[in-house]
Amino acid sequence: MARLDLDYPSIEDLRRRARHRVPHFAFEYLDSATGREMGAVRNRQAFDKILFMPAILRGPLDPDLSATVLGRCHPLPFGIAPVGLSGLIWPAAERILAQSAARSAIPYCQSTVAVASPEEIGPHVADNGWFQHYPVVDPAIRRDMLKRISVAGFGTLVVTVDVPGESRRERQRRAHVSAPPRLTPKVLLAMLMRPHWCLAMALEGSPRMKFVESYAASSDEDSFVHAGRVIRGSPDWDYLRAVRDEWSGDLVVKGVMEASDAAQLRAIGVDAIWVSNHSARQFEGGPAPIHQLPIIRDALGPDMSLIYDSGVRGGLDIMRAIALGADFVFLGAPFHYAVGALGRKGPDHLIHILKADLISCMRQIGAGTLPEIASRLIDPETPPNSSLGRPR
Repeated sequence: MARLDLDYPSIEDLRRRARHRVPHFAFEYLDSATGREMGAVRNRQAFDKILFMPAILRGPLDPDLSATVLGRCHPLPFGIAPVGLSGLIWPAAERILAQSAARSAIPYCQSTVAVASPEEIGPHVADNGWFQHYPVVDPAIRRDMLKRISVAGFGTLVVTVDVPGESRRERQRRAHVSAPPRLTPKVLLAMLMRPHWCLAMALEGSPRMKFVESYAASSDEDSFVHAGRVIRGSPDWDYLRAVRDEWSGDLVVKGVMEASDAAQLRAIGVDAIWVSNHSARQFEGGPAPIHQLPIIRDALGPDMSLIYDSGVRGGLDIMRAIALGADFVFLGAPFHYAVGALGRKGPDHLIHILKADLISCMRQIGAGTLPEIASRLIDPETPPNSSLGRPR
């Protein structure tokens, strides 16, 4: 681990390394947003404007990083967010990530459109398994999916509601992303330039969306097209109420950006709200979700679990989200950069990076616990002696 910390001390180092080990089409799938990607830029710019007042002469500090979400205390305040086609980005990525999450006792959230099925990954998640559900057209399929997810060992269901239709994601289109890879000369060349990926993929088998495809008639079509016939549901409030009736575990709704929606979700029995703009992969023209986070926290009050993702690139960003009202933070792309860069060693190393960065930042502002972070927030538009902490 010491050598890895010298060679890859940051998420950006892992990203650069992954870019040289993952085929171009798979890296573009992971790394891209939509449109001109100004939504992703806006996510980053919004984070960078959130500042804290440093503290001095506070004596030794050993910050407590434990955080509670959905009534359960975790030793770290972050988890692994769902990313579709993880196993295309790096072979066996879902299993590698689930095992790493189990070792660190943090949540791992698997995507509906993962390469691995819930039955394959369930044995590896211990009691840290969350499962992300894309709304489906057929209620009978939905009920069977939920049953399989539960039996496989996933205790928390995350319903993603910010994908009412397919996004353009122009970089993906130019890179000819498909699952399994369509063997055009361009794609073949991209694969041949990444021999480690090819060898690992040969051992794992061709990447397809196994879970979704198990509900569709056999086809030789691109898995994106094939799976789309199953998961292109257009969810409404009645859909959420039906899921709440059918799912007995904790229910989270992901993709919330408005306080009024969050309040209504709470009223129908949702257990946690996940603030996200899908890392600007769906829509370029919306606000940065970090700006919406404190508004939604104010609307919900202090007691409901509030989760954040989108644009998080280090421990400082985790601290920023917690200061603005999040109980827990998830990261998707960074964990996949880590797997692409370092294989099985990657996720554990990223957890080390995030933990060390968070501890360092908390010491700089004199915070010994996560709830203390908010008191050190400052308004960048006013003089530094005008502290504007947000009590939780």
